Amino acid sequence: MATGIWLRAETKPLEKRTALTPESATALVEAGFEVVVERSQQSCIPAHLYEQVGCSLVDAGTWRDAPEDTFVLGLKELPEDGSALKHRHIFFGHAYKDQDGWQETLGRFVRGGGALYDLEYLVNEQGRRVAAFGYWAGFAGAAVAAKAWCGQQVGSNPVVPVLHDYPSRDVLVDEVRNEVSRAVSNGGSAARVMVIGARGRSGSGAVDFSRAVGLEVTEWDMEETQMGGPFTEILDHEIFVNCVLVSSDLPPFITNALIDGQERRLTVVSDVSCDPLSDYNPVPLYKTCTSFETPALRLREGSPPLDLVAIDHLPSMLPLEASEDFSQQLLPTLLELHHPGRGVWQRARDVFDEKSKSL
Repeated sequence: MATGIWLRAETKPLEKRTALTPESATALVEAGFEVVVERSQQSCIPAHLYEQVGCSLVDAGTWRDAPEDTFVLGLKELPEDGSALKHRHIFFGHAYKDQDGWQETLGRFVRGGGALYDLEYLVNEQGRRVAAFGYWAGFAGAAVAAKAWCGQQVGSNPVVPVLHDYPSRDVLVDEVRNEVSRAVSNGGSAARVMVIGARGRSGSGAVDFSRAVGLEVTEWDMEETQMGGPFTEILDHEIFVNCVLVSSDLPPFITNALIDGQERRLTVVSDVSCDPLSDYNPVPLYKTCTSFETPALRLREGSPPLDLVAIDHLPSMLPLEASEDFSQQLLPTLLELHHPGRGVWQRARDVFDEKSKSL
């Protein structure tokens, strides 16, 4: 009997990304999988393109009635209706680090007999994630930071308008390049950008974007940060983009005391890693994330001001390219779903089973 993969429609507002593109679906169908795709009003990819490659189309939300042995694939959280979950679900569950509501999330699976294969915990033998949106998070995080700096130079209020998604990276780059040109004409010189974590997925995206719009970039990674922060060098750059998610007790990269203790050129901080409530947050300047509706938080008034960008779904700005990249990364692992008791899938199941014991 063919293994079933059911691509559900996303329900989170403004989420146009998808975990599976028609190209990857083609490979799954050719490998003997039965792929079902829900019609979606907000996906960046029209449903008929999946039908053309051999997928079956169904209405949004009908995954609840799928055969019990089906794998239900998505990205963001499920509708919070408290219902028991009988299927094996693949998505970003945000339930293994004691986040708010984690007991309710895992409890639904335990009551229904289903399981969560969290995308964040699909890892290879070396513990590295098999698929991530990091590059596009860094790319978009640097873009919003540049927009904030440009807004400061021309006196925009709010400093960054409400954000939206873009049809391609080139459209976003062209827009921000023009904004930088206007800002330089108004202020005299272009911003300098410091990226910490520059050799990682997110960091490389931030570096690539900054260079694409003509900004000078200082690249720091483990070698430059091993002596421990805070780092006064950050203050010598107009824009600081953090792309490091710290998971151990290390000194922060920047602090309020550092900001207030000496002169600074720094006017924009973009925390791509965006983990404000963690005890290990390397950018402990804020307690709540910003959003597409309110992209920037003013941390300091005066001259120079200081604005913070900390959006936890940055790749949604470039849904098509982010989806294509993520789906291509995930495909080899999806092709192993014929044998979910092995390798990547068994490791993810072990995490679910172990965390569920603590309910």
